[in-house]
Amino acid sequence: MPAMKTPVIETLVIGAGELGQAVITGLLEQKPACARSISVLLRPSSGNTGANIARQLKQKGLQIVYADLATETVEDLCALFTKFDTVICCTGFVGGPGTQRKITSAVLKAGVNRYVPWQFGVDYDVVGRGSGQPVFDEQSDVRDMLRNQSTTQWIIVSTGIFTSFLFERAFGLVDLQSAKVRALGSWDNRLTVTASEDIGRLTASILAHKPPIQNEVVYVAGDTFSYAQLAERMEHYLGRPVNRELWDMDWLCAEVAAHPDDGIRKYRLAFARDTGVAWDKKQTFNALLGIEVTDAMTWLKHQQRHVA
Repeated sequence: MPAMKTPVIETLVIGAGELGQAVITGLLEQKPACARSISVLLRPSSGNTGANIARQLKQKGLQIVYADLATETVEDLCALFTKFDTVICCTGFVGGPGTQRKITSAVLKAGVNRYVPWQFGVDYDVVGRGSGQPVFDEQSDVRDMLRNQSTTQWIIVSTGIFTSFLFERAFGLVDLQSAKVRALGSWDNRLTVTASEDIGRLTASILAHKPPIQNEVVYVAGDTFSYAQLAERMEHYLGRPVNRELWDMDWLCAEVAAHPDDGIRKYRLAFARDTGVAWDKKQTFNALLGIEVTDAMTWLKHQQRHVA
């Protein structure tokens, strides 16, 4: 049975990385006076980076709690979560396999009223298990855990991949320096991408929506395009032709087989599909409510100006 707790209206954001910071900003923009009711869970750290993040969050009026998700037990996390009304998980797979199941178990055991799990990605109901990316299987497990109970309300925010990841050179889809665009599986396959800043704003809007959204998968999108369209957009952006390279399924499978411990290669294989990783932007939460978001090329232009 879920642990008994005194009802409070407090929010816990787990993690303060790219997504965590964006969600915190979104929450504060939604309700500027709510800072004192927001806590942020950070991993204990003696380094300067961790200390600087904690100091910046405190300057905004936020509360800090510390826990190491990789080593804490379900019971430890349950005891921490009991005082929170809403828990938003903004830390991904850095804690290792099983971390998201552990966090979800603790949330449910604590009887948290509302939970937004780390599902900021593809449509795991469509992708299912056996995609080639083991962490996707864990995400399906989390959905089963949430749907098999009725005490904790949940909201899943499906975002596609982060726009920043689209342009990560290590991922390999867009190589700006060599003006190259690669397609996973087929040039007709599509991707949905959303900027982390938009994910933060949209998550806050979804949580504040009236009537309340409960036990639903909510789709958002900054942009949706095929790999062929991505190549065309990059040519327009760069003002010159781009080199096109297709990584077909045989090549992607061979790469994973040759490098079984390489997570990036597994991600490429998992995204080389025509379902579950893209959806029509016109039918998303942001489009239906008229919320402006940043498309991929606008995001890239902003980043390039910022670097310059």
